[in-house]
Amino acid sequence: MTFTEWFLFFLAIQAIHFLATWKLYIKAGRKAWEAIVPIYNAIVLMQIINRPKWWTILLFIPIVNLLMFPIIWVETCRSFSHHKKPDTILAIATLGFYLFYINYFSKNEYVKDRSLEPRSALGEWISSITFAIIAATLVHTYFMQPYTIPTSSLEKTLYVGDFLFVSKFHYGARVPMTTVAAPMVHDTLPFLGKSYLSNSKDKNSILNKLSLPYMRLPGIQKIKRNDIVVFSWPADSLNLMWGDHSGKFTYKPIDKKTNYVKRAVGIPGDSLEVRDGYVFINGKRTVLPDRAKTQYIFAVNTGGKQFSRGALNRYNIREAYRDRNGNLVTNEKGEFLLNLTDEEAALIKNNPIVKSVVKKLEPKGTFNKDLFPHSPYYLWSQDNYGPIYIPKKGDKVELNEKSMPFYEQIIRRYERNNLSIVGNNYYLNGKKITSYTFKQDYYWMMGDNRQNSLDARYWGYVPFDHVVGKPVFIWLSWDPNAKGFAKLASIRWDRMFTTVGGSGEPVSYFKAFLVVLMGYFVINYYRKKKKVTK
Repeated sequence: MTFTEWFLFFLAIQAIHFLATWKLYIKAGRKAWEAIVPIYNAIVLMQIINRPKWWTILLFIPIVNLLMFPIIWVETCRSFSHHKKPDTILAIATLGFYLFYINYFSKNEYVKDRSLEPRSALGEWISSITFAIIAATLVHTYFMQPYTIPTSSLEKTLYVGDFLFVSKFHYGARVPMTTVAAPMVHDTLPFLGKSYLSNSKDKNSILNKLSLPYMRLPGIQKIKRNDIVVFSWPADSLNLMWGDHSGKFTYKPIDKKTNYVKRAVGIPGDSLEVRDGYVFINGKRTVLPDRAKTQYIFAVNTGGKQFSRGALNRYNIREAYRDRNGNLVTNEKGEFLLNLTDEEAALIKNNPIVKSVVKKLEPKGTFNKDLFPHSPYYLWSQDNYGPIYIPKKGDKVELNEKSMPFYEQIIRRYERNNLSIVGNNYYLNGKKITSYTFKQDYYWMMGDNRQNSLDARYWGYVPFDHVVGKPVFIWLSWDPNAKGFAKLASIRWDRMFTTVGGSGEPVSYFKAFLVVLMGYFVINYYRKKKKVTK
């Protein structure tokens, strides 16, 4: 829905609220007109139901308001003596329309000084859980979100099995666009499937029309080159991104696309190229942070001899083909294929059993339809790729048969235009054009695990409206493949409570956290003891 459509919808809700409650406002000693003035009517209602005025703010925060509306309906019922279980069930089941019955047909009077204490232990438990969920949803949606590293694209920088806190406020929290969704979950619910209401076949359906326009709160910083960023995977719903020109398209809201984490190696306005696996920005080889562990596949020939366990740990060999006993497995040429940094490769080359170490790189020259922009004009490989320009908001580009493969999806999908291509002519929203001006910034996201990363080389640009946040903290890390008690034994204690950014070796603040936590419990214990003494 557009802002205009949402404004009209908002006015319709105000009219419904007035028709359902104006007599109740009068019963409570207020004026009927107070029930129709937007926002003010909510503030007055909080006074009527004897709840704090700041609750009004929660009614206008997407997702959080889905939890608040049922509470307000039930509280209104109870303020007019409808406090039995059937009243509560009807208020929620009818989506608040039960208030029409109370407004026009109920003879019960307003209870001005009603008790706000729950009438049973169950009621107290439900009240506590509800507001805990509201608080957690507010933090999760607008401040900090937990996230798990599922793949090895940033391996040796971020490990599979790392549990992160992702800051929403660094780049500005993205306001949820999907308005009807379960709180604190992403796109699926256990046993139930989708966690939100939408129509995956028709983006113009009434369910998808209920979505909010893209909005983002102000951030405290911009994405810098080589920042690690969590974002919504652009290709999650675009078959066309994979070179499939059959026209198939599955709609998925931006905020419900699969979350990815990569490094922003290119920012708006950059010209990027990959030469023999190394990234060059504007003609210069990029300098990565010292914590970045860029790695490649190396063919290591030992004449069939195995590395010792100590050597495997010393060379930090985390990804390799192994048998069930944990021994490395060779390819048909008798080589071990190991993911190593250049420094690790130089170290392993000095091992007496090693005969040769060769970096496996793909040269340019052969069309790979899986690589963006999926055009035979560009004979690129994952290791020798580009040059490619990363669009910046306000930049203008000429459109022709060689540039269109780069920008077609930006114009159609990301910036929501009706683009028609007739021969060598281009029509934007019915008007013939020869150039296009970008409406937002774009980024180039790649993994540090250069040859084992599904990244921008395969699906292209990441629009800023797809950015979720910045990983800032690792609060838990373990081996996800371990089972049962072995999983507890696999905890990586040295990674617990470490920062994602910064320089030098990560420092764990886990012991400091335990000291602070113990101090809190001790202080709390003596406070309670002091109260009991008084």
